[in-house]
Amino acid sequence: MWPKNWDALVSGEACPMCNGGRPERDAYGVRIHSGQFTDAYLQRAGVQRGYTLVIWRGDRHVTEPTELSDAEAAGYWAEVLTVARALIAHYGPLKLNYETLGNTVPHLHTHLIPRYIADPVPGGPFPLAAAAAAALPIPDEQLEAEAADLRDRLSTGT
Repeated sequence: MWPKNWDALVSGEACPMCNGGRPERDAYGVRIHSGQFTDAYLQRAGVQRGYTLVIWRGDRHVTEPTELSDAEAAGYWAEVLTVARALIAHYGPLKLNYETLGNTVPHLHTHLIPRYIADPVPGGPFPLAAAAAAALPIPDEQLEAEAADLRDRLSTGT
């Protein structure tokens, strides 16, 4: 069932991603990238090493990529790919999944989910909801160290 406040979420009035600003860290993760079009947050939940959320941060609330101008879409996806390259360089996954859903929070964002040899569902979609429910948080020291390395990679392009 869709949430009762779905219309307010879609309009941006009750959007937690808009109303939360652009913090360096929040309950879910640590910011590793701040761009013209996006922010990227390395997630605190130990769902998968390197699980990252890239969030649209343009000048307005957007729910679908189709609402972007061509220039905004190019900027959004370029920044998603920049973050993805840093994740691949740092974590060395076998595959990286890109999930742009918005079924829970209808604000344009893309989940970057590295897939590894010990993947729970090789060849299938990653069970994000089930994994998140069972995941323990990544220890702060480890999260901060990984975030620092990713920020360095993103700033140098390596």
